[in-house]
Amino acid sequence: MKYFIKTFGCQQNKADSERIASAFTHRGMTPAKGYGDADYVVINTCMVRRSAEDRVYGLVQNLGKLKAKKRAMKIVVTGCMVGLAFRDKTGKYLQSIRERMPEVDEFMPIEEVGFDNQPVRQDFINAWVPISNGCNNFCTFCVVPFTRGREISRSYEDIIEECLHLKSKGYKNVTLLGQNVNSYGADLLVGENNIQVMRDLDKTYFSEKANIHISSQSLGDGMSHKPVYVKHLGRYRIPTLFPYLLEQVAEMEFERIEFFSSNPWDFSDELIDIIARNKNITRLIHLPIQSGDNTVLKRMNRWYTTEEYLEIINKLRRKVRGIKFSTDVIVGFCGETGEEFQNTVKLARLVGYEKAYISMYSQRPMTAATKVFKDDISHAVKKKRWQILEDLINKPHLKRHQ
Repeated sequence: MKYFIKTFGCQQNKADSERIASAFTHRGMTPAKGYGDADYVVINTCMVRRSAEDRVYGLVQNLGKLKAKKRAMKIVVTGCMVGLAFRDKTGKYLQSIRERMPEVDEFMPIEEVGFDNQPVRQDFINAWVPISNGCNNFCTFCVVPFTRGREISRSYEDIIEECLHLKSKGYKNVTLLGQNVNSYGADLLVGENNIQVMRDLDKTYFSEKANIHISSQSLGDGMSHKPVYVKHLGRYRIPTLFPYLLEQVAEMEFERIEFFSSNPWDFSDELIDIIARNKNITRLIHLPIQSGDNTVLKRMNRWYTTEEYLEIINKLRRKVRGIKFSTDVIVGFCGETGEEFQNTVKLARLVGYEKAYISMYSQRPMTAATKVFKDDISHAVKKKRWQILEDLINKPHLKRHQ
């Protein structure tokens, strides 16, 4: 029996696919070279953008034709589309994808694939290491809290053990993955049910640092610690263990440690100091801005201003020699005026990003923007704005003339 996995989307999805491959391997299966010789085809889906969702429908339709000729083939769909389907209490989305993809034999929640076995990695130098799953922040444009659920941190000890194993196997680089790595460990410290979403201000923030003790056994270094807090809006955000985790992995002497993705409102001074004193931590920091206009950020439910964002950039530049930045930007978000877009252009010029992942806004099911705002920017305007930023940030031959 052979399996073939097609992965859409981000590094987190790719890491999930490595665990899916491990599950099939432990069932005695071997990887196929392509769709044609596979007994099982697994499609790990993404739906952050409408275009990613549409590609899945197209692929399944084509596989259905192949399946008609090779009746032993089974098609399994997993990932974000299935995550949303099983979290939609109305059942409408699950019914919809079943109707649109009748060729599919099984819709499998990714949570059914655990961390019991070592991932089947395709790269023997670089390794992805998931540290958390889900998100509590509920940006109005983002479907991730509905596809992956609330943020759940993986055991600190399990992450350290996996990184030590990678080091022993000769891996040179590791990337720590999460929807918001900066908030890693909050649920481990105060309990999953005590962490509220960003909408619940009074419960998400603390008037003072909670008296939480991290045992020396938990971090495995024989020392006692206090969790790291970030002060925001005059109050303390959730406690986090990420600075400790990042430094402990850096001390394993990998050649390079990276982390994705990193939310601006949880970027602590302690984290900056750890990056500065560990030269094997990446000097290319991915720090999503989404928009360079404060009113758009407010509509997006992004809880920072451009001024606060630039303050983090400047702190990193002061403390970390050779630091560079990449980012995520959405153009054409609901109601975005020409002036608001130009503020994003100004910020991009000011920061001087090395790279940007630029997307045109598209409505996503269950998100607040889809329910409350009107998608009122034409595709032509979105495309034009996308091209302006693409030329400004991602075209090296044009950068010199901007």
